Amino acid sequence: MISRIIMGIMAVGVVIGALDWMFGNRKGYGRKMEEGFLLLGPTAVSMVGIICIAPLLASVLRVAVAPVCRFIGLDPGMFGGFLAIDMGGFQLAKGLADDPAVGAYAGTIVAATFGCTLVFTIPMGMGLIREEDHEIFARGIMTGIVVMPAALFVGGILSGLGPLRTLGQSLPVFLLAVLILAGLKLFPKKMVLGFQYFAAGIRILTIAGLAVGAVSYMIGEEPPLEMTPIEDAMATVSSIGIVMLGSLPMTELIQRILKKPLERLGEHLGMNSVSIAGLFISFVSVVPAITMLKDMDERGKLVNVACMVSAASLLSAHLGFTVSAAPKLLGALLAAKCVGGAAGIAGGILVTRRKREEQ
Repeated sequence: MISRIIMGIMAVGVVIGALDWMFGNRKGYGRKMEEGFLLLGPTAVSMVGIICIAPLLASVLRVAVAPVCRFIGLDPGMFGGFLAIDMGGFQLAKGLADDPAVGAYAGTIVAATFGCTLVFTIPMGMGLIREEDHEIFARGIMTGIVVMPAALFVGGILSGLGPLRTLGQSLPVFLLAVLILAGLKLFPKKMVLGFQYFAAGIRILTIAGLAVGAVSYMIGEEPPLEMTPIEDAMATVSSIGIVMLGSLPMTELIQRILKKPLERLGEHLGMNSVSIAGLFISFVSVVPAITMLKDMDERGKLVNVACMVSAASLLSAHLGFTVSAAPKLLGALLAAKCVGGAAGIAGGILVTRRKREEQ
């Protein structure tokens, strides 16, 4: 039901964007629709290869880590949550999970928050922002990770795991988050380098999967080692692109409608207009929000990054992927990312308020 309502709203966005596009982009909605379509290429580059190779990764990890996980009472599917939902995390969680419910939770809720932060937001952000903003970016990530359990708890309950099981299965995520917090606090430069190496490793796997899938398609053979055919991976990416055709124009419309209330909110929270706009944009895409950090005030920078940890890409790639792959979990995903984003904003404001009081 929720997925049908969301898709209906996105369909209205497509109509608005298409009409404006046909008549010369007078209002800018058509340009947003075009941007959504053009995002299909970069999305495919980051996703197709890892989706192709995910079954192979699951087979390797099933042998390597599954026995240990079962011994300590942990479902192996939780390891899928260490990758982003649209970068193989969902497929890996499903392939590893003993319990489909845990696999669904790890592959959607955990992968769309913790996994996305680990393999995308941190390495991408550190590569895009100015060096003088590295410290506040790290503090924002730490703030977002501290409040992330609220998002995971809500998402786990709504996905059907129950409170105690959600906490138990999420324990390794919490432990890894604590280690990341300690590393960012004590060794920020080394941690950034480590994340960049990790991201480079994921990129190598992605390109390898893309190449094997493409060659298999071209020579008319099934891909080896139980890999996903490239046309199936492309179908998943295409479904995300279709949703973005409507989500970007609709987000632009909502942002314009709420422009004055958002400006008043910024004044009330002590953040400039760029910071408020960045919060809204991060729900659609992390990259433009990160590039806006240089124009934000100090509070806005930290609050935006803390919000990104859980809320990133909710209204674009993550929404589109979940509608395609797990529509029954869309409500849980929306609730988890909104709760995590709100908690990140509140945490960021609290941290900056304390710093101002100390000064």
